[in-house]
Amino acid sequence: MRPDGPETDNPDLVRLHDVRRQVASAEQASGRDAGSVRLLLATKTIAADRIRAVLADGHRLIGENRAQEVVAKAAELAGMEFEQHFIGHLQANKINQVLPYVSCVQTVDSSELAARLDTRVAALNRTLDVLLQVNVSGESTKSGVTLRELPELLAAVARRPHLTVRGYMTIGLNSADLGAVRAGYRSLTDFRDHAVAAGVEGAQQALELSMGMSGDFADAIAEGATIVRVGSAVFGRRPAPTG
Repeated sequence: MRPDGPETDNPDLVRLHDVRRQVASAEQASGRDAGSVRLLLATKTIAADRIRAVLADGHRLIGENRAQEVVAKAAELAGMEFEQHFIGHLQANKINQVLPYVSCVQTVDSSELAARLDTRVAALNRTLDVLLQVNVSGESTKSGVTLRELPELLAAVARRPHLTVRGYMTIGLNSADLGAVRAGYRSLTDFRDHAVAAGVEGAQQALELSMGMSGDFADAIAEGATIVRVGSAVFGRRPAPTG
């Protein structure tokens, strides 16, 4: 789909076209090549018919946070052309549920999870792309290894024969201080670049940086993001949980 997109009355598509224009503008402003940043639509709680509409419009990359939603929407999305990543915390007992439907797990944060994924993927006679989740903010509410722990995890996962480390994923600092948010993103970009230059085990193919969400994706792009995960900016604010 072109960044400006066709005329439409569908509010999701109107917002999607606007976000794509913003991504293109951020690429240009930061001296990035056009199309170098992939837009992942986070579809948590979004009904399958709304997802089908954005896929029919030409969007191709989506991400789910919950295994049960991956499975529940699979039949309704069958026949559509798209790539799906898993972007939430993946429990060991949910691995078998999501593997038939995803090409990448973006939230690998331990060698134990990597080992379980490798075993299950081997049984399916396939390989799986993964991103390593990094906590650049130091916030206790966020998952992921620290930058100091990252080289050890990278080496451990890179040795798994059925997993390919494609890069790193992080959730930015929860702060109105965009300078501080950007500094966290920059630290992960610096790690990636230094690891490649130093020939760190597993680093040569680990080039993706999944960082930035609806509120700060332009800043993440300025700091090197190659994938931005956007949900509410396209689908609107999610309803508050009940019960």
